[in-house]
Amino acid sequence: MKLSELKVIITGGAQGMGAHFAKRLQEGGAQVAVGDVAEAKLAELPAGIHRRRLDVSSEEDVRSFVAWAAQAMGGLNGLINNAGILRDALLVKKDKATGEVKTLSTADWAAVIGVNLTGATLMVREVVAHMARAETRGGVVVNMSSIARHGNRGQSNYVAAKAALAANTFTWAREFASFGIRVGAVAPGMIETPMTQGMNQKARDALVANIPVGRIGVPEDIWLAVKFILECDYFNGRTIDVDGGLSM
Repeated sequence: MKLSELKVIITGGAQGMGAHFAKRLQEGGAQVAVGDVAEAKLAELPAGIHRRRLDVSSEEDVRSFVAWAAQAMGGLNGLINNAGILRDALLVKKDKATGEVKTLSTADWAAVIGVNLTGATLMVREVVAHMARAETRGGVVVNMSSIARHGNRGQSNYVAAKAALAANTFTWAREFASFGIRVGAVAPGMIETPMTQGMNQKARDALVANIPVGRIGVPEDIWLAVKFILECDYFNGRTIDVDGGLSM
């Protein structure tokens, strides 16, 4: 599919990778609708990009947003499932000084699953349902997974969500084939974004030091993979790792 043919939703698109995708898509002639909870950042997006508050963990919000975006763009044939949060902590941790045993809170587990997995799934469901009702052929969904899907210390919640998204990329590609809709995923490694900038500095430095290409990634690195999935009509059901060769 040509970028100029796209009428695409981007979740979590107010900043970081999502904002970069939105700008690059607009440059390519696509119509873009961005949703995010960061309303102040939404206002900073370039003119011509549709934008509205969206909490992907809210089923009502998702349904309303998809209907609004389709109307604003005069149709809908794409989704980039980018919204995500971190609430990192060991599942069980013993304080070396006090001996106190602490555990990952249910709230932090639920928050990450709610946005990164349930929210992403709700978006796919509602976008694909809209395209199926409209008999839109040639639609495409891009899920943002992560290198962490293979397992990473201190990220049980994030790993669970991103692994499930990669697995369901395969599942949904088969389920949606009859609608003429493709599904692909990109699994970024360490990328320079507001989310990774908030990481523990020691952990961040250790990860960057283990990247074979010798640098942290930038949003443009991930955009190149997203663009490939959008444009290559023979790509379907797979996940592309873009991680500089990093192994966690």
